[in-house]
Amino acid sequence: MTDHTTEEKTDRAVLVGLNAGCLSREENATESSMEELSALLETAGGICVGTVLQNKDTPDPRTFIGEGKVAEVKELVQAAGATMVIFDNALSPSQQRVLSDELGVAVLDRSALILDIFAQRARTKEGRLQVELAQYKYLLPRLTGMWGHLVRQTASGGKSPIGTRGPGETQLETDRRHIHRKIAKLEEDLKEVRRVRGVQRERRIKNEMPVVAIVGYTNAGKSTLLNALTGSDIPANNRLFDTLDTTTRTLEISDTCTVLISDTVGFISKLPHHLVEAFKATLEELSFADLLLHVIDSSNPEWRDQAAVVESLIYELGASETPRIDVFNKCDRYSGDILPHGEDIVTVSAKTGEGLDRLRDMIGDRLDAGAHRVTLSLPYDRGGLLDTLYKEAKVESVEYGETILVTAVCTPKLMGQMDEFLLKR
Repeated sequence: MTDHTTEEKTDRAVLVGLNAGCLSREENATESSMEELSALLETAGGICVGTVLQNKDTPDPRTFIGEGKVAEVKELVQAAGATMVIFDNALSPSQQRVLSDELGVAVLDRSALILDIFAQRARTKEGRLQVELAQYKYLLPRLTGMWGHLVRQTASGGKSPIGTRGPGETQLETDRRHIHRKIAKLEEDLKEVRRVRGVQRERRIKNEMPVVAIVGYTNAGKSTLLNALTGSDIPANNRLFDTLDTTTRTLEISDTCTVLISDTVGFISKLPHHLVEAFKATLEELSFADLLLHVIDSSNPEWRDQAAVVESLIYELGASETPRIDVFNKCDRYSGDILPHGEDIVTVSAKTGEGLDRLRDMIGDRLDAGAHRVTLSLPYDRGGLLDTLYKEAKVESVEYGETILVTAVCTPKLMGQMDEFLLKR
């Protein structure tokens, strides 16, 4: 006899998508977007037990896919023992409620699934704040008729189902007024996060430390690239949204050029607007970066579409004018005839190390201002020049003897101004 008491319940989901002529390319479901939805479901801890892709001229205002297709999905749900249905398209709150009643199981859309994954992945206080804010804003218009169904599911035993983790699990009884207060408090907390980031940014500018931000579609290999460049050991797994909290490391390009390089959360098509808004506290770093590394998975046949998604989000975040290098990663698995090439393009394999030296050189070409490490001998009556050096150079050491010996990394322009005090070597 098998003991089922210790078995963990796994969410079984039927995936549904609609391709309609009146919807934009971004809003439509396709075979590739459905495959991506299945990968998202796996990342969230569920399994796909069936897929339905519907072609229809226009969405049905009540059920989105039409009564006949709803009946077909219901049969599939019952036959496969599914516990939920997940739509690749965005659903209105009323459509979500109607479909849940008609199908007899929880109904989520792509946004809810992505939010659930983010709720699982958030580790830092900042990350949890951002995810919680996005979830509350998503859930607010869906309160009516939703909580009872979720309570029944959780009460039936086992772990909470996909889509109910985070605030959905702990605030099922909360009314709108309380949620509005919670949203206001989270927004205040994130303002403080932005303030602290602003102070840190000013300090970096003062220290003349250039900042490189790694951006790209989820699972393009951003964390693996950061590890390969800096010798770090950040977890880098082959799954969507493995990195959620921003990680920053130093990268020494040359003796006189050291940069800060940051990994950021991956982008994805149909990324929930609430999530983009909430993560602006983190993603605004892109607009202040000195250089962007746009990592593209060259082994993915859909890389052009994925790159376009990243491009649009970079524009939305106000970083379109920031200098950029397109890094075509996974070149060891590239199946095309000619690798992408160009002035601001480099092909690499973060896994094997191929092309990384070329990438470092390109970063140095764009960020190394030609500075040199020099030693200056300042007479005491010119000690006021120390203030200038602290403001405009990277001072490494100061020794007081017959004169003031200062070792600093200076730009050519500053060296020209200090030429009479340079110790020639």
